[in-house]
Amino acid sequence: MNKKEQLIEFNAHDIISFIVEDTGVEFDEAMNRFYSSETFDKLQDSETGLYLESPSYVYEIYLDE
Repeated sequence: MNKKEQLIEFNAHDIISFIVEDTGVEFDEAMNRFYSSETFDKLQDSETGLYLESPSYVYEIYLDE
């Protein structure tokens, strides 16, 4: 796993945890919500550089989606 993939994975895990905390849904449901979002697509896109941002910043983008 390269550094970019690690950053994406760590960000995604934290964001999924935020979703669980804020909405009370189960972890699996939070995973489904985030992984099917436009924000996750942007997080994986090297051109956006979003994977370099903090999980809280990316979560705010997710909430605005």
